[in-house]
Amino acid sequence: MLITHDTRCALDTVVDLVNTVPDDDTMTDGLVDIPALGDFVRRHEISDVGVLSDLDLAAVRKVRGRFAEVFAASDARSAAGVINDLVAAAGTTPRLTDHDGYDWHVHYFAPGASVADHLAADCGMALAFFVVAGEQERLRRCEAPDCRRAFVDLSRNRSRRYCDSRTCGNRLHVAAYRARRKEATG
Repeated sequence: MLITHDTRCALDTVVDLVNTVPDDDTMTDGLVDIPALGDFVRRHEISDVGVLSDLDLAAVRKVRGRFAEVFAASDARSAAGVINDLVAAAGTTPRLTDHDGYDWHVHYFAPGASVADHLAADCGMALAFFVVAGEQERLRRCEAPDCRRAFVDLSRNRSRRYCDSRTCGNRLHVAAYRARRKEATG
């Protein structure tokens, strides 16, 4: 599956957006206020965003919840339904653009769109490409028992199980190793 630069950026953005939701009561919301939303927008270099407001924050949180539904979808039809709703509500207007040192790429949001519509359109289309390619199962949640972070499995054989093999994967492998050693030594 060919993934262009702008699609990869949108995938990274949607994964980070979904992962701003706290996993449990001990964590804080990653989009707790307008400055946090502003940091998210800058970190992901989301273009054409004006002054952010409480309405933007509420709308982005709503879009975030819908994207979480895509990662939780049990089949392509369910994922497609949510993606279709998101993209339609954003009023997509595909257009070619080259800006900020990037070569030609497609933006799916209308000029002057809200940040929520921008995210719904560009990120929704990035996820749509996976459904169209029959690769919806690559949109996953971490299998570590204490982690449910979203990620996109871009491994060649679709074998990635953890959001980060250095943290969640390694932690579980070490725990399994220690359990085997403990069992072997009696």
